[in-house]
Amino acid sequence: MTTPAVILLHPDDNVLVCCRPVKQGEQAAFVGGVVEVRADVALGHKIARVALHPGDQILRYGMPIGSATQPIAAGEWVHLHNMKSNYIDAHTRAQSTEHS
Repeated sequence: MTTPAVILLHPDDNVLVCCRPVKQGEQAAFVGGVVEVRADVALGHKIARVALHPGDQILRYGMPIGSATQPIAAGEWVHLHNMKSNYIDAHTRAQSTEHS
């Protein structure tokens, strides 16, 4: 059995998760459609299911995980270069020196 290229985790998601490394130009089929991959993308990373515009919420598992910071074409890699997270990174939090 061949590993599928991508998986749609929730019907409302606008990103697909790579089940294996995918190559630019590959036709990645998923439940409900096919998208042409626009760049080589690693296992576990996301590609856009549909075109996204700056400010659009990125949905994975049906929940917002971030926002597009620039136009993202369907099939394009979605990562920190074109989205901002809705979460504060643990490594960027300021440590408090106050004690209660």
